[in-house]
Amino acid sequence: MKKIVLGNTGLEVTELNFGALPIGPIQGNKPVDEAARVMSLALRSGVNFFDTAQMYKTYEPIRLAMEETGIRPVISSKSVAASYEDMDAAINEALEKLGLDYIDIFFLHAARVGESPTVFEQRGEALRCLLDHKKRGTIKFAGISCHAVDVVKLAAVHPDIDIVFTIINSAGLGIMRGTREEMEAAIELCHQNGKGVMFMKVLGGGTMLNKYEEALEYALNLSKGRACVSLGMVAEEEVISNVDYFNGNSISEYLNTVAGNTKNMLIFRAICTNCKKCADVCGADAITFEQTAIIDSEKCVTCGYCVGVCPQFAIRFI
Repeated sequence: MKKIVLGNTGLEVTELNFGALPIGPIQGNKPVDEAARVMSLALRSGVNFFDTAQMYKTYEPIRLAMEETGIRPVISSKSVAASYEDMDAAINEALEKLGLDYIDIFFLHAARVGESPTVFEQRGEALRCLLDHKKRGTIKFAGISCHAVDVVKLAAVHPDIDIVFTIINSAGLGIMRGTREEMEAAIELCHQNGKGVMFMKVLGGGTMLNKYEEALEYALNLSKGRACVSLGMVAEEEVISNVDYFNGNSISEYLNTVAGNTKNMLIFRAICTNCKKCADVCGADAITFEQTAIIDSEKCVTCGYCVGVCPQFAIRFI
């Protein structure tokens, strides 16, 4: 499988990144042993780059997959922590639960919360913590995951940011404060400044499966071999199909079969308390409120972040 180097970091990773969000509790909720089998297959198939996060709760199956295969991939994780102490706890949690001495990449997880043009000031203490861990070697590189054009542009010139993990897709779904074309220009600025670049939501959170080849062709043409593409995978068939495609083969029968499937977020309005925590983490501006929360299906990229923060468990992934 083709490998790329992430900016000036020297990290050589597969162009296909295993996104661990969909397999975890806030989306697919696969049993840990089943998730570990899927991840093990990805490792054995040559995928050497895994992305997770504190909120995804997928550290255990990654650790089990590493133990089962004896393969240690490049790993990125992230946290929405804003304070030094909370970010320190998040990094230590990742190290402990993954059973590792260091994490390759740790991101400020913007995820809408704090994702404003002042994000680096608002999250300054968390970033300082990342840099301290970088000095100690417990993380190798620091970055930010984000959805907004202005934040990507700021990250492109920020001296302490090594890697930018940004939303991008051919439909422009989920991009905040700018157009798809403006995000493309911001991504190019990242490349020009030696930042590593990772693409998320290239399939619109699964809403563009019926345009799989078109969506991937767009992302790979935009990358020009300089960025990796993170795809969420929840089944062995998905791993096989995605690996096959990234190895230069045509779309598989399995992907043709699932292309018509849809993913949706459902709100149980009877138990919604209108606390608005879901809107705080929605990177797609898809949630509004009347008497309860309402999700705009045309904007929603089915990331599931709202599920993870709802105190009433009023939002379900179906």
